[in-house]
Amino acid sequence: MPRSMTAFARNRRELGWGTISCEIRSLNHRFLETSFRLPESFRQTENSLREIARAKLQRGKIDCTIQLTLTENENLLQANIPLARRYIDVAEKLSNEIQNPAPISALEVMRWPGIIIDKDLNTDKVEEEVLELFTNTIGQLLEGRAREGEKLTEMILLRLLNMEEQIRKIKINLPKILESQRTRLKDRLTQIKQDLDNDRVEQEMVLVANRTDVNEELERLEAHIFEVRRTLKSKEAIGRRLDFLMQELNRESNTLGSKSIAGVTTQASIELKVSIEQMREQIQNIE
Repeated sequence: MPRSMTAFARNRRELGWGTISCEIRSLNHRFLETSFRLPESFRQTENSLREIARAKLQRGKIDCTIQLTLTENENLLQANIPLARRYIDVAEKLSNEIQNPAPISALEVMRWPGIIIDKDLNTDKVEEEVLELFTNTIGQLLEGRAREGEKLTEMILLRLLNMEEQIRKIKINLPKILESQRTRLKDRLTQIKQDLDNDRVEQEMVLVANRTDVNEELERLEAHIFEVRRTLKSKEAIGRRLDFLMQELNRESNTLGSKSIAGVTTQASIELKVSIEQMREQIQNIE
């Protein structure tokens, strides 16, 4: 079943020493691209988080924000005052080089690397909690992707039905169209020269029939439609394959339009291309 690349998931966990929250946003992308915003003291977990993401996801732009909020316990949370003073000293020197610099706030200083010290906090245990929470949040993200994928699948299947209806119309009208073209061409040739050789007329008819024969294009369209349906049932990432099939469908519908000799086939070709474009736009969001 197709999975959308567009989804959102948020999760949090209350612990004795504080709270961990994890927020993941996923957008469509040609490849898998992950970006993490983490507390500086747990930056070392980023590689492990990337490994989890690669194991669960194959495509999409993933933005993840993980935040730690500690309880109000002075034994757990302390500030590195000497380091903060050095940061402030450098910041003030830089401010002298700037016209109308913004004032430095205490909250801003607290965000700088190494200022806040998580004293007596079991960082290994916290890392385990972070990885577990991220894994659970990824699971929620996949559920959201799957739900969106179901809606995209329904839309694609409806467009495929519309395409099959257009193909059916062409097949029904094609014999009449060819016979009408044959009669019209014969009348014109007769007007040009009354004693025109019948064999030559038949040769011209054969040439016109070959140039306007669209049976091959219709067969390929039906084959591609069948392949789209088969691909939609796959459990693997199918976005790129579907995108390729849309290109093939579009190529056949363009050829069909170029061979058109009647309003019915021209209109059907337009309807086919509209359905293909509508599917192509949505397939860009499929993993």
